[in-house]
Amino acid sequence: MPELPEVETIRRGLENNVLFKRIENVTVGLPKIVRGDLSQFQAAIIGNQFTNISRRAKLLIFHLKKSEPQYLLIHLKMTGQLIYPTDQTLIAGGHPYPDFKSELPNKYTHLMFHFQDQSTLFFNDLRQFGYTQLATTDQLSQLVNSYGLEPGTPSFTWQAFKEKIDLRKRPVKSWLLDQQEIAGLGNIYADEVCLQAGILPNRNTGTLNDSQKHALYQAIKNIISQAIKHRGTTFRNYADHEGKKGGYAKFLQVYGRAEEKCLQCGSIIQKTKVAGRGTHYCPVCQQ
Repeated sequence: MPELPEVETIRRGLENNVLFKRIENVTVGLPKIVRGDLSQFQAAIIGNQFTNISRRAKLLIFHLKKSEPQYLLIHLKMTGQLIYPTDQTLIAGGHPYPDFKSELPNKYTHLMFHFQDQSTLFFNDLRQFGYTQLATTDQLSQLVNSYGLEPGTPSFTWQAFKEKIDLRKRPVKSWLLDQQEIAGLGNIYADEVCLQAGILPNRNTGTLNDSQKHALYQAIKNIISQAIKHRGTTFRNYADHEGKKGGYAKFLQVYGRAEEKCLQCGSIIQKTKVAGRGTHYCPVCQQ
């Protein structure tokens, strides 16, 4: 699943290519990919324009030019793709299968936005977990507020972080993956954060002292900002909005390195399960 840095990379690519283009038509191949009334969805989108694309955690928010509902929400979930081919380039991001250069539309194409300039934005989804939905300002506000603290935003302060973690007693990684606690982290970055903070991912948050909590907070800030800078992590050929592989993979210290030597101390990286997810850690560097 794309995490915050990957979704932010996709957002930036689409923002530079699809804004202020009249949407002439919408083709819905799989009705369940649209949450809510399908006829209302099509009526709101056709003839409209995207004026901005923002993001909350892993959720893409397309701002519509016309009145309520003012937003189109798209969540790629595990296997979603957004592909925008042009004569000059291919703007694509999401799950690597099918290949971004495959013929479009294909059997995994469930939604197409057709623009006035004859270009098309394709929404593909292999396992059909992704979704789109319309949202009013109030609905968007309610949804946005359901997410927790988000790295890279003004609200992500040490004080706010400490107040949240002080209220919970659960495995650190489980807490990091909870979108109502920390928004945007997934399996890859949770493992990396725990290593950089020197904390075992299965350790209970209630056992951490203030110094360890601050190390966790700082690690989240560091890793997410660097991952965004390098266009996210390539894993199983994950690609960014230009179809290019993310550049953060070479910086991964622990994720996907089970049975390899720790780059910090030389011990063997171990793999276990925490919160039902495959979890990598160093038994020496993390306590």
